[in-house]
Amino acid sequence: MIYITGDIHGTISINKRLNSRNFPQQKHMTKDDYVIIAGDFGLLWDDSNEDRYWLKWLDKTKSFTTLFVDGNHENFDLLEQYPVESWNGGEVHRINKSVIHLMRGQVFNIEGQTFFTFGGAASHDKEYRKEGKSWWSREMPSQAEYEEGLRNLDKVDWKVDYIITHTCSTTALEYIANCCDLHMDLDEMHPYFQGIEQKANYKHWYFGHFHHDFELPNNLRLLYTDMIRIN
Repeated sequence: MIYITGDIHGTISINKRLNSRNFPQQKHMTKDDYVIIAGDFGLLWDDSNEDRYWLKWLDKTKSFTTLFVDGNHENFDLLEQYPVESWNGGEVHRINKSVIHLMRGQVFNIEGQTFFTFGGAASHDKEYRKEGKSWWSREMPSQAEYEEGLRNLDKVDWKVDYIITHTCSTTALEYIANCCDLHMDLDEMHPYFQGIEQKANYKHWYFGHFHHDFELPNNLRLLYTDMIRIN
C-alpha cells in the first residue's frame, strides 16, 4: 500500500497531515507500506529536539514507512551527513529505520512498481533567507545529478510507473501560473523535466512545491494536502 502527499514543512504540519484522525488509512498499514512526501519534508532543519521528536514519532509510533524526495526547504548540510546506501534499486539517505530520503535521479522498485525520483527546486524567497541557516544552494541539482537521472532512465528504457519530483516541467509551470495566478521564474530544472515529460513512458507524475491540489494534462498531479493512494 502506497500513499503520496505534498509538502509537510516539518513541524508546521507533520502532525496534522499524518495523525490518525486525518489519515485513518494508516490503521491498516504496516512498515511494509509507504507514505511518500513530494518534497519540503523539513524535519531535517536545525537538528532541534522538536525535529528529533517528530522523526522518532514517524519511526516508532506510525505504522508505515516514510519516504521523501527533497524540496527546496531542507537543510542540505544535515541531510548530506547521512551515509548513502542502496535501497530497492536506488540510492538513499536512511534517516532512521523507517524514514528514508529518496535521492535525485534514482529509479526504485517499490511493491512491484517503478518510481523515478528527483528532488530539488529553486526558492522564490531566498533573498529573505540566510545561507546556511534557512537557505542552501544545494536546493538546485548538480550537473552530475542531472546526468545520473538521464543514465538511470536510459537503463529502464525511459519507462517507469511513477515519477516523483518537487517541482515540475516548463509546460506544467505555465499551466499552474495560468490556473493559480502564480508567478515563478523559469530555471534550469523546468526544461530538464520538460525533456523527461516528453520522452518518458509513465503512468502518473506527482509533484509538490506550489501549495495547490489539482490534476494537470499529461497525467501530472500537483499535490499539497491531498493524500492519494497509488494503485
